[in-house]
Amino acid sequence: MGGIKPFLTGRSFEETPLLVAVLTYMGYGILTIFGYLRDFLRDWKLEKCHLAREREEQKDFVPLYQDFENFYTRNLYMRIRDNWNRPIRSVPGAKMDLVERVTPDYNWTFEHTGKVLKDVINMGSYNYLGFAENTGTCADTASECTEKYGVGVCSTRQELGNIDKHEELEKLAARFLGVESSMVFGMGFATNSMNIPALMEKGCLILSDELNHASLVLGARLSGATIRVFKHNNMQSLEKLLRDAMVHGQPRTHRPWKKILILVEGIYSMEGSIVRLPEIIALKKKYKAYLYLDEAHSIGALGPRGRGVVDYFGLDPCDVDIMMGTFTKSFGAAGGYIGGKKELVDYLRLHSHSAVYATSMSPPITQQIITSMKCIMGEDGTTLGQERLCQLSENTTYFRRRLHEMGFIIYGNNDSPVVPLMLYMPAKIGAFGREMLKRNIGTVVVGFPATPIIESRARFCVSAAHTREMLDTVMFLRFSYSFMNL
Repeated sequence: MGGIKPFLTGRSFEETPLLVAVLTYMGYGILTIFGYLRDFLRDWKLEKCHLAREREEQKDFVPLYQDFENFYTRNLYMRIRDNWNRPIRSVPGAKMDLVERVTPDYNWTFEHTGKVLKDVINMGSYNYLGFAENTGTCADTASECTEKYGVGVCSTRQELGNIDKHEELEKLAARFLGVESSMVFGMGFATNSMNIPALMEKGCLILSDELNHASLVLGARLSGATIRVFKHNNMQSLEKLLRDAMVHGQPRTHRPWKKILILVEGIYSMEGSIVRLPEIIALKKKYKAYLYLDEAHSIGALGPRGRGVVDYFGLDPCDVDIMMGTFTKSFGAAGGYIGGKKELVDYLRLHSHSAVYATSMSPPITQQIITSMKCIMGEDGTTLGQERLCQLSENTTYFRRRLHEMGFIIYGNNDSPVVPLMLYMPAKIGAFGREMLKRNIGTVVVGFPATPIIESRARFCVSAAHTREMLDTVMFLRFSYSFMNL
């Protein structure tokens, strides 16, 4: 492998301007005051209540629905809920068709108008390499696989759900990752939440990045291990926790930890940042810890061969103890994988709840992954995979560079296809999503609690399927919207 790629952060995380922060807090404060006012009106039957509540005859029961806990959802999220869960009726490619809907009651309910919004530029799907398509080799082979195997297996891998396609995919994935063995699972979220508990237990220590995905957080909690959180991509914070763990051991008894596991992601989906993998591997070796790398967003999207963040930095895959990733993004399919030493994978086959109890991966989904992975590796006899990797890299560089030149504050690494554009103020969350859709652009807007309260953003996902004209259209309209709001 080549030399290790230098890590250049660039303008990764620009500080929130003080005035913007103050105005953002004021915006949330005003929304909260009006929320309490609306709750008061609902209690006095002056405003119609759409909330889930117990029947009158259950008034003496312990409440099933906690009203105050849902305050944010009820009074803030509900006002902009039309920006999410939009139904689509086409392939989620570079362009898509959306079903138009309207709400008569401020987003509590929706009605379909029967109209379809055609050719909306899709800047929200994780379709990094453009394999989410219904024509071409992937679609053809998946169709043939459906005719032979059907659409479902209806059993677990350990019973009657292990087909030859699963084993073919696992051998191919191991070669693709450069590891001894791999195992595939039918659901990406469960790959994390069910396998971490199989590897960690009480008496173990998990060191987790503060911005890790919910599946990693849930898996860590279900394991029963002690969890300590380090600052995002901060090696000083991580090393301090490692040093303290080695010096002090477990609480009260001060016995050595059974295992220490570092949990990180390749690309952080809300920040667009790339993990400092060379430095983490150095710390892992220094303190004899294990490393669990979630490559959900980086596999297929980073590296000269599309093999993720390990390939991006030119590192040895053997230095990562547990390589995890999903097939839901770059491969245009579903499910996840765990890769590593053969002993690790054999252990998970027997002890992972996701392997023992979950239904096997659907055959056409398996075939979709096999075909797209072979395309990326160049084993299909074409250069299409390499062309898509190059196109994604060019699109990402161009899109980020132009946004910088236009003066927008964006987060993340320059090579990351996840591009968060900062909105800050709560009123802009809904307004931005609606205005973009009026201009035939589909975007994802994100706010608290998915982000810090003063860091609301629009998150764009660049794809190899996007043309330069599409990206220029998106940036021109976005600039026009920004200018109109000055």
